[in-house]
Amino acid sequence: MKLRLAPVLLLVVLAGCGDGSKTSDIPSGGETSSSTTAATTETQAEKAPAGCTSVPEPKPKPDGSLKKPSAKLDAKKTYTASVKTNCGTFAFKLDVKQSPNATSSIAYLADKKFYDGTVFHRIVPDFVIQGGDPTGQGSGGPGYSTVDKPPSNATYKKGIVAMAKTGDEPAGTAGSQFYVVTGADAGLPPDYAIVGKVSSGMDVVDRIGKLGDQSEQPTFPVVIESFRVSG
Repeated sequence: MKLRLAPVLLLVVLAGCGDGSKTSDIPSGGETSSSTTAATTETQAEKAPAGCTSVPEPKPKPDGSLKKPSAKLDAKKTYTASVKTNCGTFAFKLDVKQSPNATSSIAYLADKKFYDGTVFHRIVPDFVIQGGDPTGQGSGGPGYSTVDKPPSNATYKKGIVAMAKTGDEPAGTAGSQFYVVTGADAGLPPDYAIVGKVSSGMDVVDRIGKLGDQSEQPTFPVVIESFRVSG
């Protein structure tokens, strides 16, 4: 089942989830001259949106088979997640008090470099950007889930970072997939564990948020080069 933000988006999500990879124009085992490589690099650079650089699109990874972490983050401390992409870096402060299980899981996965080399597989302009799937298809996860039921008055406004889940999972269920709200208000029900809010680099999030089409497919590959949590 494809991961999505709400059941009503099922048809759109199914149409919009890519496999996170593209077939090379160069046959397997083929060789290229330095001039051809330079020309290809130049062409890619010309196609890169302002503020982004062209990088090799990572191969999809298999679903995770990790054990659920038992350690929890200290709610008295401040933790910041820094997400470096080929379109810039943004950061968000982890809301440990509201979602202790999901935020502890994010820190655990970041420490294992689980997010490194994954893509934002779903980009919906003026709504959300979604990543954290090792397969790049919208259906992968770490091999476990956590639950932090959000409050009934939870809202998902611009800059909020929350966890995606399938429509039939309980409210607040989280794996590894997360999304950042790029619209003024996503208008979502209080079903998704809120793990933080963008504290810097919202311009980067907005830049990424423009790189999607009507089918929710990225129009340019946005790769998470590193995802680290400090605190």
